[in-house]
Amino acid sequence: MSEQIDQTDCNCPPEGLPAYMGTFADLMSLLMCFFVLLLSFAEMDALKYKMVVKSLDNAFGVQREVAANEIPKGTSIIAQEFSPGEPRPTPLKEVRQDTIDETRDALKIKLDAEDVAKEIAKEIAEEVEKFKEALEGEIEEGLIDVESQMNRIVIRIREQGSFSSGDARLNRAFIPILDKIRDVLAKTNGQLAVAGHTDNIPINTPRYRSNWELSTSRATSVVHELLKTGEIPPERFVLEGYAETQPLTTNDTAANRAKNRRVEIIVLKSTIIEDVTKSIDTLSQEYESVDREITILNGE
Repeated sequence: MSEQIDQTDCNCPPEGLPAYMGTFADLMSLLMCFFVLLLSFAEMDALKYKMVVKSLDNAFGVQREVAANEIPKGTSIIAQEFSPGEPRPTPLKEVRQDTIDETRDALKIKLDAEDVAKEIAKEIAEEVEKFKEALEGEIEEGLIDVESQMNRIVIRIREQGSFSSGDARLNRAFIPILDKIRDVLAKTNGQLAVAGHTDNIPINTPRYRSNWELSTSRATSVVHELLKTGEIPPERFVLEGYAETQPLTTNDTAANRAKNRRVEIIVLKSTIIEDVTKSIDTLSQEYESVDREITILNGE
């Protein structure tokens, strides 16, 4: 009887875990899921982030000389100060930096190239008029043609009066015409290309095996005559022979074949434009190199 009373009066905890532990475990599980979800949201696309930052860099620009009515530009949404580049330590409590306006130099060179192109076009028009004035009689007789093509002047010497058929020796009566051409060429600048052309009738003589040799020999005769007085340096000349490969018209009639038999003196005016274009390309490469260095410094 005493054993039964002792068991009834014992204040022992119930078997198993307390009831609140189930609620606590559920709460902890929910909190863990919540933070895992937050962590998954915190992961970002690094490429898209870099694209956003680069877009804002381009939009805000760098410190440079701008017109008063333009919005000031910056390059970073992370930096606390207005500074697109790496700041240099200074004794003062402020951030200072050196910036370069590359686009201004590029724009200046492009504008210079346009000005040069306009100047060359004007120069070509003036020189064409000089040739036409000096060779007015020969042009009217159909011995010479003068025209401008893009950035060059073409003086076209017809076979009529200049060369005998199938021969590359200049007719003596045509030498005074070349003297007039030389006088004007000596006052011009630019490369001089002398090109010989023939029709499509094959030639095979003891002196000329093909139209290639004939066209080149005729161009050579013209160059020798232009160099005779020493007024034009030989470094300006380029010799070319095209045979029948570049006709002015079809070779179906005798009149058309006569038009195709010619020697052309071409005054090239592209040297300055090529130099300016090369300068623009060089500046663009330097600008891209600086842009890559800035990207590396910014840790992109």
